[in-house]
Amino acid sequence: MVWKNYIKSISEEYFYRDPANDVELALIKEKLNVELPEELLQLFQESNGVFDEYQCPLIWSINRIVEDNLHYRSEEYKGRYMPFDHLLFFSDAGNGDLFGYAILNGVIQTNRIYVWNHEDDSRSCVAPSLKYFIKGWITDEISI
Repeated sequence: MVWKNYIKSISEEYFYRDPANDVELALIKEKLNVELPEELLQLFQESNGVFDEYQCPLIWSINRIVEDNLHYRSEEYKGRYMPFDHLLFFSDAGNGDLFGYAILNGVIQTNRIYVWNHEDDSRSCVAPSLKYFIKGWITDEISI
C-alpha cells in the first residue's frame, strides 16, 4: 500500500515529512525493545509521521514515539496505571487518550489498534489495523 495515496484519498488536509531513515527506525528497537509492525514500518518508509496544517500529528514521528513511550513507561506512571510496556503508542486523541499496538511477549502480534483512556486507565480495541484507524479517525467513525 502507498500510505500517502491512501490518506490523500480520505483527506487532502495532511502533510508528510521525509521518510524515516534506518537510524531513526532502529531507535524503536533500541529504546523500546520492540519491532514496528509491518504496516507502520511501511508508513514510516514514506513519511516520518503524518501531520495536519497545525502540525498536529495523525501519526507521531519516530522521535515522538520513542520519547512518549519512554515517558509513559517511567517511574512517574508506575503505581498510578497498569503498565505501559505492553503498548506501543503512536498517536493521540488530543485529550490525553493515546492510540497504540498491544505488545505480547515482547512482540506486536496483531495489527489491532487500541486506545488507552487516561481517565479510567481502560484499554480497548478501536480498529483492526492502521488502515482502518487512519480512515476512522479522519472521518470521525472512531469515537472514544
